[in-house]
Amino acid sequence: MTAWLDTIVQGVLLGGLYALFAMGQSLIFGVMRLTNTAHGDFIILAAFGAFSLALALGLPPAAAPWIAMGVLLPIAFAAGYGLQRFVLNGTLGKDPLPSLVVTFGLAIVIQNVLQEVYSADPRSIDSGGLNIASVEIGGGLAVGTLPLLIFGVAVVMAVAMQWLFGRTALGRAFRAVSDDRDAAELMGLDHRHVYALATGIAFALVAIAGTLHGMKTTVSPSDGPALLLYAFEAVIIGGMGSFYGTFAGGVILGVTQAIGFRIDPGWGIWAGHVVFLAMLLFRPSGLFPKTR
Repeated sequence: MTAWLDTIVQGVLLGGLYALFAMGQSLIFGVMRLTNTAHGDFIILAAFGAFSLALALGLPPAAAPWIAMGVLLPIAFAAGYGLQRFVLNGTLGKDPLPSLVVTFGLAIVIQNVLQEVYSADPRSIDSGGLNIASVEIGGGLAVGTLPLLIFGVAVVMAVAMQWLFGRTALGRAFRAVSDDRDAAELMGLDHRHVYALATGIAFALVAIAGTLHGMKTTVSPSDGPALLLYAFEAVIIGGMGSFYGTFAGGVILGVTQAIGFRIDPGWGIWAGHVVFLAMLLFRPSGLFPKTR
């Protein structure tokens, strides 16, 4: 029983990381109906960016990743704003193919640039031992300090993003351009600027996810497609339009994978895909569809 309880707990914590991966994707799709196929590669790019910044700062490992994340956040926001404003806005329309092609091209470019600069060798961000620290929770169970911290960040991000959408003027602007762009334009909103703000915030979330992922485990330039898949599955399972749903989808995916790994080491990833496919078959709108 203790072993299975430990499996569930570890799955929940893993789900927090998946939820963090999915937050930016959920925001971009919710506002612009844009499927960013380079999303996972941007997470890996953020991880390598934080890795380089942490080394360049020359600070103790316990502090360097957090300072690097703070430096990376405004850079990521500006990059996301510029990418959407000057590149991706031109691909939006009734036909989703142009945005898919452009983001797919970006994914290939990112992978090849990272491989050229960093080689194919996996890297990780030195967290000063935080990645191997653990906390006793009783009953012979212990959880990793960093996974627990990542789970807490995912909870905060889900609450913050849901509040942003539901309680702020910016959130109302996001909902307006998402529901009816032409009507929003008549009310004085510049959809190009609003879209760019959404992508800037999404890239800030990507920077947080990438840094924490790089602290938790090793990353390599080719990891992006797998992270994209986990993020996409979490969004679909939870239901598009709800950040609480995205968080729940990530947790469900993480727990399913943990149970699969517990049964057989080769079943973990496969079990997560099965739950995703079952959701598409029996509840395609997700567990918590758009309620805005």
